[in-house]
Amino acid sequence: MSKTNSVRTDVYARVTDRIVADLEAGTRPWMKPWSNSAGNGPVARPLRHNSVPYRGVNVLMLWADAMDKGFSSPVWMTYQQAQDLGAHVRKGETGSLVVYADRFTKTETNGEGQDVEREIPFMKGYTVFNVEQIEGLPGEYITEPTSAGNAEQIASAETFFAATGAKFQHGGSRAFYAPSQDLIQLPPLATFRDSESYAATKAHELIHWTGNDQRLARQFGKRFADDAYAVEELVAEMGAAFLCADLGVTPETLPDHADYLAHWLSVLKNDKRAIFTAAAQAQRAADYLHSLQQ
Repeated sequence: MSKTNSVRTDVYARVTDRIVADLEAGTRPWMKPWSNSAGNGPVARPLRHNSVPYRGVNVLMLWADAMDKGFSSPVWMTYQQAQDLGAHVRKGETGSLVVYADRFTKTETNGEGQDVEREIPFMKGYTVFNVEQIEGLPGEYITEPTSAGNAEQIASAETFFAATGAKFQHGGSRAFYAPSQDLIQLPPLATFRDSESYAATKAHELIHWTGNDQRLARQFGKRFADDAYAVEELVAEMGAAFLCADLGVTPETLPDHADYLAHWLSVLKNDKRAIFTAAAQAQRAADYLHSLQQ
């Protein structure tokens, strides 16, 4: 195995092992922010130093570390970025892993002596620190926790859901997406513990809705042939978490998916890249729903 492939495999393994450890402890890492005791503000996506949100699997990793270490700020930066701002990471602080994936083009000579271009994917890991681990930052990086304005946020979420054009129907005791009818079935609002949990459930089913053949046509192929249902639920859970963070929705509870934990653990342990695939699909679904907004 080449050095590049070895580094890439190590990154896949480190990220997957972290997710597996949380699941084995009975905790879904994408749910940790919704039991955040570090601050009173609404959950948000982790942000880079320039306020650009992290995406995909990096969201899960930084949420998990923020909860473990009690950070209330969503802002992260590298050691060098802190130095460029005239600040410094406190001695003894431990950073958090994030990953960067992209492709580069390499020109090769084929069997016929012709030059051809080939795209080669690569991944690397690097370390970031939460701003609460850094001293001497400018004032704009230091924020006080704020309480959530639930009524306004939920109204905003309902506006978002309506703009997707998805068909919702209420009744019964189960929430599900019915592909044959292309509709989302939800129990009546009054049966939910709170408005936030209702919105989070809507978000979950909307992620399933994006997978329809006339939208993203989400397929998992032979790679997950026996696990497609569990992987789709994993995509829906993470996609809903991303959406809730974007919409400022912080549900107190969500339906218990403990039955999936053992299956997810089996999938992740057998395929170190599975969590990356699921997170990427979740991000793509959330992006699609955002694209439908006016």
